[in-house]
Amino acid sequence: MRYKEFVIEGRNAVLEAFRSGKTIDKLFVLDGCHDGPVMSITREAKKKNTVIHYVDKDRLDGMSTTGKHQGVIAQAAAYEYAEVGDILKAARDKGEDPFLFLLDNIEDPHNLGAIIRTANLAGAHGVIIPKRRAVGLTAVVARTSAGALNYTPVAKVTNLSSTIEDLKKEGLWFVCADMDGEVMYHMNLKGPIGLVIGNEGEGVSRLVKEKCDFTAAIPMKGDIDSLNASVAAGVLAYEVVRQRIQGA
Repeated sequence: MRYKEFVIEGRNAVLEAFRSGKTIDKLFVLDGCHDGPVMSITREAKKKNTVIHYVDKDRLDGMSTTGKHQGVIAQAAAYEYAEVGDILKAARDKGEDPFLFLLDNIEDPHNLGAIIRTANLAGAHGVIIPKRRAVGLTAVVARTSAGALNYTPVAKVTNLSSTIEDLKKEGLWFVCADMDGEVMYHMNLKGPIGLVIGNEGEGVSRLVKEKCDFTAAIPMKGDIDSLNASVAAGVLAYEVVRQRIQGA
């Protein structure tokens, strides 16, 4: 299901968006504003576990396209999120070992869109992103995915580390991209697998990395020390694809 809205402004419009079941990625509220209507909106946001940011007026004014935000702006998802269970079911329905992408703090919508596109083409069953410190399914992500969002489910979770622990109980094992890891060509990347990709600046966070079973390094011969996140995801994903084909 697609949503036409991305930015929703004004108290009545935002409250109605929550009550109608629209998927809201983030709510921005004027800091210090706690009157009745705003409290009603934040209650609805908390019911749906929506991330709430309290910001100053300049921030809201800069986000507003109408100039009539009334102290609240909601960012709605361009596409509906899936549940992690839906992704596992998609693998079971195909009779395949689960193949998931888990993205740790990817904040660039172009990178997220490109990774979703790669996930689809590599035969991954879905993508998992965290609620905080990460871009959601914005209109830019949808466009960059080149239609892949229509076919590849994306789940948003509160805690990536806890999700990894839960998925391990389902038989998955996890490999994260890290330049200090073992060269990917020397690793067994077959079976039920979660591929963990971090952002360009910090890579995979320490807490998430500690939950992974292995770290995989992409051989690099140039003068700089890192790849764009979406490129790294593509290189590792297609090593998984190569090994799956050879092992079939």
